[in-house]
Amino acid sequence: MRGRVEAGLELGMGSTYGWLEVDRIAELLAERHPGVDPYGVRFSELKRFVLELPGFREEPGHPVNERILETIQAKWVEEREDRDSEDGE
Repeated sequence: MRGRVEAGLELGMGSTYGWLEVDRIAELLAERHPGVDPYGVRFSELKRFVLELPGFREEPGHPVNERILETIQAKWVEEREDRDSEDGE
């Protein structure tokens, strides 16, 4: 998965995104916070991390909720595991 976000931006993918783009958010979180255990992050802190990502914009009608944050957290874990296995190869 590494590099897909950057490649997508180069290919014309929108430069802004919202809460529903959980895969993109997880990849960016893994890039920006490589030493952070996603399961050790409280939802209030996770929300802050996401709001601080470049290009992130909250979309009207798509507010964040616990289910979205749980999904982001799980995807972030998957992304970290993918990166760790790539680094170990």
